[in-house]
Amino acid sequence: MSLPRQLRNESDYDQLPDDVAVSATIADIEEKRGFSSYYVFVIEVKTKGGGRYMIFRRYSQFYNLHGKLEERYGVGSKNSLFTCTLPILPGKVYVGAKREIAESRITILNTYMKKLLSLPAWFLMDEDVRLFFYQSSFDSEQTPLGLRRLRPRTRRVKSVSPQEPGFDRMAAPRAEALFDFTGSSKLELSFKKGDLIYLLSKVNKNWFEGTVRDTTGIFPCAFVNIIKDLPPEEDTVNWLRCYYHGDSFTSIRDISVEEDLSSTPMFEDLMELMRREFGHDDIALNYRDAEGDLIRLISDEDVLLMVLQCKDRPVFPKHIFPWKLHVTQQDDYTVYNTSPAGYATPTETEKGP
Repeated sequence: MSLPRQLRNESDYDQLPDDVAVSATIADIEEKRGFSSYYVFVIEVKTKGGGRYMIFRRYSQFYNLHGKLEERYGVGSKNSLFTCTLPILPGKVYVGAKREIAESRITILNTYMKKLLSLPAWFLMDEDVRLFFYQSSFDSEQTPLGLRRLRPRTRRVKSVSPQEPGFDRMAAPRAEALFDFTGSSKLELSFKKGDLIYLLSKVNKNWFEGTVRDTTGIFPCAFVNIIKDLPPEEDTVNWLRCYYHGDSFTSIRDISVEEDLSSTPMFEDLMELMRREFGHDDIALNYRDAEGDLIRLISDEDVLLMVLQCKDRPVFPKHIFPWKLHVTQQDDYTVYNTSPAGYATPTETEKGP
C-alpha cells in the first residue's frame, strides 16, 4: 500500500545534494524548426548549492514527465512506496498560433515547476525529475552567448553517490585513476591513484567532467583508465532526403530537421515544410514502395504506413531518416505506376549534410 507524503521538512531538505534543482523559472521562449516550427521554453534553474544554469524544454517534455510521475507517484498509484498530490498540468493545445500558445503557458508552467520542486526530498531525487532539470550538453550549446560569459564551462550539476538507493555501479560510466591529479583551479577535479571516478560528460578529446566523493569538476583523460565509457552523443540535427521531380530533371535535397530519427511527422507538417523548402504550393508528397512505385501521401495514416514500411530497409547513413520523400507536381499523374528502371537519374544535388 502506498503512503501519502506531501510536506517537506527542513531536515529532509538539508540532506539533499547541492546539485539538486530547487527552483526553476521560464526566462524566455525560442522558436526551433523540426518537421514544423515549434517553441521551447528557456528555463533558469537554481540548485540547492547555489548553482544556476539554463535548460531548454518543449511542452511535450513537460507533458511526458507529468505522465510518468502520475503513474509512479500519483494518488492511488501502487508503483511506489510513497505517493503525493502532483500539481495540475493542462493538456495539449492543437489549435491556435504557436507563439501565442507558448506565451500563454509561461505563467502556468512557472506555477507547475514551483509546486513540483516544493514536493518532498525523496520526490526531488527521482531520476526523471533530476534528468528533466539537468543541464545536458545540448542545453549548454543552446545557451545564449550573453549568458555563457557569466558561467564557467563546467558546473556542479550532478553528484553520484554509490550509497544512494538504486545506484547501479555496473551501469554507470566510470573510470579508474591511474595517477594522482591535483587541480589547479576550482573547476578541476582532484583525485588519488585508484579512485573510482564517475563520468558526466566529455568536454573535448583531452578532458572529461566527472565526480568523486561528491565533488564535481573536469580532469585530463590521460590520468584515468576508462572502465565504462560515456554513451555516444547524438547530433540534434538530422536530415530528410527529398527528391524533387521537375519537368525535365530530378534534384536531390537534404533538409535539416531538429527531430529524432524515430519520430513520425504529421502529414500537414510535412507538406508545410516541403512548400517552404521548394517554394511551390501545388505539390504532392510521395514515397517509393518495396516494388519501386511512387505512392502519394494524403493523410497521417499514409505517413505512418511509409515510416513503418521503411523500417526494415537497409540502414541509411547516420543522421539520415530511413524514409525518403518524392516531391512531384500536384496534377502530374504520369509519375505513378512506373518501374525502377524508368526512374530518372538525379542530375542536380542542391544541398547535403
